[in-house]
Amino acid sequence: MAIHKASANGLTLAYEQIGDAGGRPLMLVNGLGSQMNGWHDEFLGRLAGRGFHVLRFDNRDVGESTHFTEFGVPDFSPGAARQEPPYLLDDMADDAAGLLDALGMAPAHVVGMSMGGMIVQALTIRHPNKVRSLTSIMSTPARSVGQSTPAAGAALTAPRPESREAAIEQGVQTFRIIGSPGFEFDEAWRRSVITAAMDRDPDPFGRARQLFAIVASADRRPGLAQVKVPALVIHGAADPLVQPSGGHATAEAIPGAELMMIDGMGHDLPRGIWDRVVDGIVAVADRADGVAALAN
Repeated sequence: MAIHKASANGLTLAYEQIGDAGGRPLMLVNGLGSQMNGWHDEFLGRLAGRGFHVLRFDNRDVGESTHFTEFGVPDFSPGAARQEPPYLLDDMADDAAGLLDALGMAPAHVVGMSMGGMIVQALTIRHPNKVRSLTSIMSTPARSVGQSTPAAGAALTAPRPESREAAIEQGVQTFRIIGSPGFEFDEAWRRSVITAAMDRDPDPFGRARQLFAIVASADRRPGLAQVKVPALVIHGAADPLVQPSGGHATAEAIPGAELMMIDGMGHDLPRGIWDRVVDGIVAVADRADGVAALAN
């Protein structure tokens, strides 16, 4: 796959596409601090093999997309002076909408994991005409719901070591803590993803600005109550980073949403659940496209 860049919502966003250009458009949105390579190539291949034209991209402030370095590093310490976030999740949702328009892919089926789930929720609320179906994975409709266990929270917010080798090792160990206890941990792949991400993006603080966007964004449940498209919520029963109440709350907020709770799944997408996840995405897309066909 070749990396391309497009202008969207006033920014430059780096993206890749896979699958037949005539297939059903499917946008994947990744999580906090992760780049487009956080979606496994083989997982994308399975989606493309089921008839989707798949799009993945770097969110703002990571990878090869526009960075907001001029805003510096947010201060999350107790007693810190009030700060205005440089952007919110709504702005990141507008980025996604702009990219769909720039590539002529709207309306699309949208799938987001973790922070990406929050973004596709906001995308569906703000730009309902650009979304065919919504799949929210290991996410939450509000930062107050599904809060991390102490160990997972500490792993997520630990300062990044200065040395490259130590930073890579820290990333691997973080995913050991937040990952899926019921499935094999693919350390070689995770290490390769973290290494490649560091090579693509030397900015260590974009992740903190994204976290500020999560913290500063409003509860999406009132908006989700107005969602009309078919929706699927996937969550790990063993997720320590966004605990299962986040998935339950998301499904409860969206009228008619299906909840897929997976035993042994933590805060990642292990190979052992791919078939089930892909089948779920296909099924919700089928429901959406069937409804659209009847409407026409």
